[in-house]
Amino acid sequence: MNLRTKVWIFILLITVFFSCETAPTEKRTESRTQSGTERKKQSISVSKDTEVAVEYDYNTDDWEEISFADDSILLDLRYAQTNNFVKKKLYNCPRCFLRPDIAGKLNSVNNDLMKKGYKLKVYDCYRPKPVQEELWKIMPDEDYVAAPWKGSMHNRGIAVDLTIADKNNKELDMGTPFDFFGEEAHFTYTDFPPQVLVNRQLLKSTMEKYGFQSIRTEWWHYSVSTRSYPISEWQWQCN
Repeated sequence: MNLRTKVWIFILLITVFFSCETAPTEKRTESRTQSGTERKKQSISVSKDTEVAVEYDYNTDDWEEISFADDSILLDLRYAQTNNFVKKKLYNCPRCFLRPDIAGKLNSVNNDLMKKGYKLKVYDCYRPKPVQEELWKIMPDEDYVAAPWKGSMHNRGIAVDLTIADKNNKELDMGTPFDFFGEEAHFTYTDFPPQVLVNRQLLKSTMEKYGFQSIRTEWWHYSVSTRSYPISEWQWQCN
């Protein structure tokens, strides 16, 4: 091997060595997209040489959290306080979880409403089965509370209780408060001022546009039943 060939080989080895040294190392870690519907493994680059791993304290394949950090959807989780029909705090801390596909649909509803100057305000999301049992002890009426042995849509993470708020975060008048047990809460009850009926219809039509279904007895309750999920007893962590 002559000297010229040796020099070319040396230059080639040096080039390969420095290319390997400077190439960024990809780290695959779980991250959420803004919509909350696409789940994939990826790294978050803070700078050229720095990546931050996003960690979750729940299984992101099973659940998506609607967070207080994103105020485009307001949270007023009533069973994490005493402002509910049982007058008892049933959740250790206020966190809102839904199945990922349901959370994606809810974000679509909210984006639609925001174009009109409104936003969603959520009262309840996924409800662990033990909490359902507590509610049944107090209100054993299947017109309003699902029997625990059957399970509710909430226990499966595919139902949400909610209303609409305006740009100042003020709730629209829906005729009755959340968790009002009486015929006035029914969709078939129409003895209200016209604006109340308009508000209810706005909520109903927008939710239905993205695949949610209502029930006759509660204007605030919506669910999606296009996919089957099991009843869950999982309870989220509190920091």
